[in-house]
Amino acid sequence: MSKRDVYEVLGISRDADDKSIKSAYRKLAMQNHPDRNPDDEVAAERFREAAEAYEILKDPQKKAAYDRLGHAAFDQTSGGFGGAGGFASSGFGGGGFSDIFEQMFSEFSGGQNEGRQSRKGADLRYDLSVSLEDAYSGCNQDIQITVSGKCEDCAGTGAAKGSKPVTCSQCGGHGKVRAQQGFFTIERTCSLCQGVGETISNPCKSCRGQGRVQKIETLSVTVPAGVDTGTRIRLSGKGEAGLRGATPGDLYIFISVDQHSIFQRDADTLYVKIPVPMVTAALGGSIEVPTLTGKLTKLKIDAGTQSNRKFRMRGKGMPVLRSSRIGDQIVEIHVETPTELTQEQKQLLRKFSEQGSVSPETEGFMKRVKRIFGND
Repeated sequence: MSKRDVYEVLGISRDADDKSIKSAYRKLAMQNHPDRNPDDEVAAERFREAAEAYEILKDPQKKAAYDRLGHAAFDQTSGGFGGAGGFASSGFGGGGFSDIFEQMFSEFSGGQNEGRQSRKGADLRYDLSVSLEDAYSGCNQDIQITVSGKCEDCAGTGAAKGSKPVTCSQCGGHGKVRAQQGFFTIERTCSLCQGVGETISNPCKSCRGQGRVQKIETLSVTVPAGVDTGTRIRLSGKGEAGLRGATPGDLYIFISVDQHSIFQRDADTLYVKIPVPMVTAALGGSIEVPTLTGKLTKLKIDAGTQSNRKFRMRGKGMPVLRSSRIGDQIVEIHVETPTELTQEQKQLLRKFSEQGSVSPETEGFMKRVKRIFGND
């Protein structure tokens, strides 16, 4: 039975961009995942089709080969991908001209880059948003990712139960073959085993010989105290599974810290603006200041404190990542003018004004105005 067009499988046009390809695949994978559709062969087949289509279209080289030759580009028996008439027909292996120098230097240095090493699984990225409180104290968060994991049915070998891969007869298990080109001996990826070093005569039906299948995994991520936007956490071996049991890639968690409604952050320093009643600012006293510990802390302010004056609270800021040091918290005072005064309060303020008071900022400003406009 002929395979369906990969664009048709994902329900996208041929000019779809990477984002659209990924979005279409994720939607189909979620809808048809075996965990959601137990014993549903139709859903399982759709899931495998979507995974295979995405495997082709996410790789620019594979996509270009498919656009030229269709599924024949990956059919070894028809001289496809890596064969005589397909993607690698230029004679320089699957990597194009960029591989020529690598292969030449490998030959001159006596190296034999094993194909299995080049089949390592891809690294993955996950963007994780955390609150400022979680960035302050650290936390554990569970995330879900769709990833190529080791096929359990064949233990990642790609071979059906009761069989196993055999050493490639063309490259002798090296994954590379050598050919003479003029003065040089060029080492190329083996076209028969695609650089793996082994071939499979009876492929596993679950993974179709890949040794890996698409899975939805739940992982617990430990977010350390002091993280900031741009912090990167590496989970070794949690990326895509390698082809036929090769080393898996890594998962990189990129942290983004949410904006806070009260605090502003600059590295390990926190800033907070506190409104203070006029009487407290005039007479001095203590005010309560919030901190990221969730507790209020007393702060003593001087009599005559003006708006925009800043006080430093040492050790009340953000912890420094992978350090015992803690930054400071800067408190900016905003003197609040009372509203909805009673008649008695208004009389008291008038009496206070009539008796005179020292307002240094007002007096200093008016002196500058008179000096500029010549009203001394």
